[in-house]
Amino acid sequence: MRNERIRRGVIALICSVLILAVSPLFAATVHDEHRPLVFLLDINGTINPALSDYISKGIEKAEKSKANCLIIRMDTPGGVLSTTKTIIKDMINAKLPVVVFVAPGGSSAASAGALITVCADVAAMAPGTNIGAAHPVAGGGQEIDAAMSEKIMNDITAYIRGIVLEKGRNAEWPEKAIRESVSITAQEALNLKVIDLIADSIPDLLKKLDGRKVEKDDQEYVLKTDDAKIERIIPGLRFKILDVIANPNIAYILMMVGSLGIMMELFNPGLIFPGVAGGICLLLSFFALQVLPVNYVGILLIILSLILFILEIKIQSFGLFSIGGIISLTLGSVMLFDSGESTMRVSWGVIIPTVIAISSFFIFVLGLVIKAWMHRPRTGQQGMAGEVGVAITDIDPTGKVLTRGEYWNARSDVRIPKGSAVRVAKVKDLEITVTMVL
Repeated sequence: MRNERIRRGVIALICSVLILAVSPLFAATVHDEHRPLVFLLDINGTINPALSDYISKGIEKAEKSKANCLIIRMDTPGGVLSTTKTIIKDMINAKLPVVVFVAPGGSSAASAGALITVCADVAAMAPGTNIGAAHPVAGGGQEIDAAMSEKIMNDITAYIRGIVLEKGRNAEWPEKAIRESVSITAQEALNLKVIDLIADSIPDLLKKLDGRKVEKDDQEYVLKTDDAKIERIIPGLRFKILDVIANPNIAYILMMVGSLGIMMELFNPGLIFPGVAGGICLLLSFFALQVLPVNYVGILLIILSLILFILEIKIQSFGLFSIGGIISLTLGSVMLFDSGESTMRVSWGVIIPTVIAISSFFIFVLGLVIKAWMHRPRTGQQGMAGEVGVAITDIDPTGKVLTRGEYWNARSDVRIPKGSAVRVAKVKDLEITVTMVL
């Protein structure tokens, strides 16, 4: 009986210890389930199509998770205007508040980054950051010609003004940032009502956002972020690859190198390396084309140029197919990406060397083919024509001839005495027709 009481006491003690150990974890789990959820995205680099895809996926994930809001922490020198508009459109149509936070200290929201910031549902900056310099420039930073620049600036200012006014912020300053390329600090931006608040860090931002009301799509959202659970969306392998190859110049080079590798493998089966490398490059280029503004006429022109180069090798056109291939390749390269922005087109500095390299390759191959075609065969039966030998027997009309160190059955229309020098006229099966060398 005593042993039974001891056993029960031990079991009760163990259960008590387990309950005490598990209860904090259970309480924390219950607490986490009731905490508001906030998603965090990081922009650290140029605004490009890959980044647009990353943000779009992030907004979609935050909506499905019923997050309280989405915070985009940003540090960018700017980027592509069309991609910027896509990001702004995604933020406006998001089914939750989107907060853009220029941070940490020392970061900037320049050019395209400034436009994204002022169009956010809530715009915030960290001390020691700056915003502005949104004047449009061409690829490489060159100024656009006056007429086109004025047209682009009028379009951007009208686009941004309408959105900023709806957000209740200063709509005059963004126009100055676009037209005059002005830039201001975080405190100046707050004083001018360009942004809504300044925060030292993400925790500080969450405290200052708590209780703020955001109106969008005729719906009022109340931010509850003081004790929010932050879930950071880490860029996946897809984004990392796209971020590198989404540059039109890189995508174009990958396409050309891939095509060249496949062509080399087709012309020389068994080399393996050109085919494998070419296949990988082509697949990477196709991956990049998913997010780039592709003009399919450009792709068709590039394919046509490759066909013309192949026809030049197969059919003697005295260079006409090659000329057509070079023209088609050049036009296809220029038209490959359908965009008015030079940053989204293949630069001439890439097009010219690539066209020269591809054309030179095919012309070199063509030269080898023509050279081989013009020279008569030197081996086999076809190479026997024109060879000189000695009649081993009288040939009347048949006999034996020694040529190339080999004995051949020979035939002649006239009698050739033994020991005479003869020349091979033609070869048929294993018999040669000869004429006497005078």
